Amino acid sequence: MAEITVAAVQLDIQFADTAANRERILDFASQAADRGAQLVVFPECALSGYVFDTLPEARESSEPVPGPATGALAKLCRQKGVYVVFGMLEAAGECVYNSAVLCGPTGVIGVYRKTHLPFLGVDRLATLGPGPYEVFDTPIGRLAMLICYDLRFPEASRCLTLLGADILILPTNWPVGAEASPDYTAPARAVENRIFVVAVNRAGVEKGVSFIGKSQIVEPSGKRLAMAQTIDEEMIFASFDPTRARQKRLVISPGVFEIDTVGDRRPELYGKLTKDN
Repeated sequence: MAEITVAAVQLDIQFADTAANRERILDFASQAADRGAQLVVFPECALSGYVFDTLPEARESSEPVPGPATGALAKLCRQKGVYVVFGMLEAAGECVYNSAVLCGPTGVIGVYRKTHLPFLGVDRLATLGPGPYEVFDTPIGRLAMLICYDLRFPEASRCLTLLGADILILPTNWPVGAEASPDYTAPARAVENRIFVVAVNRAGVEKGVSFIGKSQIVEPSGKRLAMAQTIDEEMIFASFDPTRARQKRLVISPGVFEIDTVGDRRPELYGKLTKDN
């Protein structure tokens, strides 16, 4: 597969203004596509904001899928031949999910509902995503999605790796106090699974909560190909061949020093992981 170019948009989100946020997502996605990006990723809850205090308030900023935002993004993706992932509050019956949506030239390709919810912001109010984890096979690679706190659970990333993911896409809202996630956890998930990680934080301050930036695109070695340099609104780009993530065996010295953190697993020893505490 040829190299693709990925854009990560560290967006300053307007709280509870879905119309304004939708237009800004469309504008940045169009700009990124015009600069050569085939995949454009936005933060968690990019359509709505995050720091909601009540479920009725969150519902007012939620949308169904398909809905106005996904319809507009799907249209742009068709026009530009681009893939876009963005975070939103998804209305589904009586439930509100913290979701990430993958749109492409063919329309809505996939929806992921956050499966690990911290006691923070809208996650205190949202419904747990039921799973299962999915990988979406596209012309630009095998794409998988998690959201923010999900990254703290290595089992989720490993499941997606075993399902064949090339690129783990992580819309996030890392606030002050979450520095370990961008500094250590995102590169660790890349290197332990030998996959690309695109982690996209938001910019700005919302209801007194400050966000720390540090959006990044990480290769399977754990090296950052690109990283936001400020805590402000910013767009970063990186180009790579996604199929490099399929080369799980790392050969440092042939026949002397070779490791495979996927192939060398011992699943028969990990039964405790699937049992309740």
